[in-house]
Amino acid sequence: MTKKSVEPRITLTEGSIRVHWGPRTVTILPLASPANTEDPPDFIVDLDSILNWDAPHDEIEIEVEELQKIVQAIEEEFDTLGLVVEFD
Repeated sequence: MTKKSVEPRITLTEGSIRVHWGPRTVTILPLASPANTEDPPDFIVDLDSILNWDAPHDEIEIEVEELQKIVQAIEEEFDTLGLVVEFD
């Protein structure tokens, strides 16, 4: 029997993105929009800041494959809501 892969779930708050994946969560805070940007995105994600899961799983590093799935889930959630996200 093949074990079904659990996909990350995204929750948007006023000031962050929360990614829930099984028992783990990571909170992503936005980067500031560049000054004088005509049409800034709704959220800018600093990929270099997504290193570990939140406590109590903060000793566990987020693997590259997990990060790729997180980015895809964020993009899909923002598309669904009609919002713009950029990754830096």
